Amino acid sequence: MLKLRVTLAAGAGIVLATYLASAISVAQDTPGGGIECGLYNCEVEVDVPGQSGGGQANGSGSGATGGEGTSGEGDPDNKNVCTYKLADPQPPAGSLDWEGHEPGDGAVYEQTCGWEGVEGNTIVRLVWLAEPPEQETIDPAVLAQRVVDSMTLLGPDIASPREAGRYTVGVPMWMWVNQSATTYGPNTASASAGGVTVTATAKVSKIVWQMGDGSTVTCAGPGTPYKGSSAMVESPTCGHRYSVTSADAPGARYSVTATSTWTIDWQGGGQSGQLEEVRQSDIQVAVGELQVVR
Repeated sequence: MLKLRVTLAAGAGIVLATYLASAISVAQDTPGGGIECGLYNCEVEVDVPGQSGGGQANGSGSGATGGEGTSGEGDPDNKNVCTYKLADPQPPAGSLDWEGHEPGDGAVYEQTCGWEGVEGNTIVRLVWLAEPPEQETIDPAVLAQRVVDSMTLLGPDIASPREAGRYTVGVPMWMWVNQSATTYGPNTASASAGGVTVTATAKVSKIVWQMGDGSTVTCAGPGTPYKGSSAMVESPTCGHRYSVTSADAPGARYSVTATSTWTIDWQGGGQSGQLEEVRQSDIQVAVGELQVVR
């Protein structure tokens, strides 16, 4: 009699389900065959000529641990983290979830495994352990930084000044940026590991403009788009006035750099905090003199 054991866990997929269905069908149609199931495990007995003993097909899913601790196999950057909770109630005596042991000899735990920094990819199953497992502690602050690292945070999407524009000494320049989730925010993302979920929201808190003429302008917001009012009106939120042309600058253009500071608020695992990231964008601006026609 060939005995196959199939562990069907969350995320095991269609292949295991199909395999188990085929095994059950064979067991039902084979004289002397049979099937016995625990909560997560099924043991199928089929009479195969010339074969005996126990073969095992384990469908617990890639990267799941088979007992205590964690598994580091696979991509080292995606660490597999497992947590354990004592199964309540414990499975009855004789259940396959005891893995051949008797009640009182160790205990059965609900094991939840997931990959740090990967949301929605977990495996849950019952495992027998001789001793209570050591739980790995997940630092929410570390997980928060991983959330930020997974975000797409870019430098400012500069709308004005424009490289194709022509600007004039002494005339107020209005500066502003286009706003999107990746260039200004808000940008929200979450990650889970070891039973801890952290959610972070990032938004630009300021933009520092280095104008190329030695001047620096700090703007608390995205700036105000120019609406075609009088050319000599200063921007109410973010602007600059050049006093020297860019004729002597490399390429006869000022190199303007806009650096955004992203402020990220996060919470999870009973904690909260704030992180900062900086991103920058560059543009070349031509500044000339006002031409007087006589």
